[in-house]
Amino acid sequence: MRKKILAANWKMNLLRDEAFHLYKEIATFSDSKEIFIFSPSLYLSELSSIDGPKIGAQNFHFEKFGAFTGEISLDQIASCGANSVLIGHSERRQIFNENNEVLKLKVDAAIEKDFDIIFCCGEPLEIRKSQNHVEYVIEQLKESLFHLDVLQLKNVSIAYEPIWAIGTGLTATAEQAEEMHLEIRNSISHVYNVEVADSISILYGGSCNEKNALELFSCPNVDGGLIGGASLKASSFKEITNALYGLH
Repeated sequence: MRKKILAANWKMNLLRDEAFHLYKEIATFSDSKEIFIFSPSLYLSELSSIDGPKIGAQNFHFEKFGAFTGEISLDQIASCGANSVLIGHSERRQIFNENNEVLKLKVDAAIEKDFDIIFCCGEPLEIRKSQNHVEYVIEQLKESLFHLDVLQLKNVSIAYEPIWAIGTGLTATAEQAEEMHLEIRNSISHVYNVEVADSISILYGGSCNEKNALELFSCPNVDGGLIGGASLKASSFKEITNALYGLH
């Protein structure tokens, strides 16, 4: 049975004390749930010392060490008590020019270290308008993720994030989200098999908030959410958590 997963991506937000306060608030309602907090890397070590949700890094370099000023390695992340990473977020793709080849290297590095991975995929507005969004997203998966074998996929979840709906106030309709999640699951089934496809959690990551979470999570192939702005307040993140886990 697929896991219900909720992941908070705090991006470059929150000062240290704010992050600690928010994490402790989320810890009060996260027990026994599959919740990840992707905090700024500066806070990983201290947050991991507190009982609460799983801690993950928003970014890392695929090399193990070396002359890469400003980067962090998976071993460094692990030494801070975290073993989860985001890979392929649209901001990493668009702003920092991480292409599918680079993301494949990141996937391989994280798999080697046995990290939990949330792999992001999604299309910009012009691709959505051209009606080539399904092919575009599946190509991202084929080039960066689908080289893994079945065993290696066990720690991988996929987050579909329509780029045109991130931070814009726009949100894919439940029908649009379900369509793409089903296409992603079908592609997994085609490359691997139905059993593998049915075991992988696919999260929605395009401006999901406390107002639309229940409708989105009611879709058969939406197994949770990758939450940005709405994860920066405990009250809104709690409502989203309740929507996913049926605690209304």
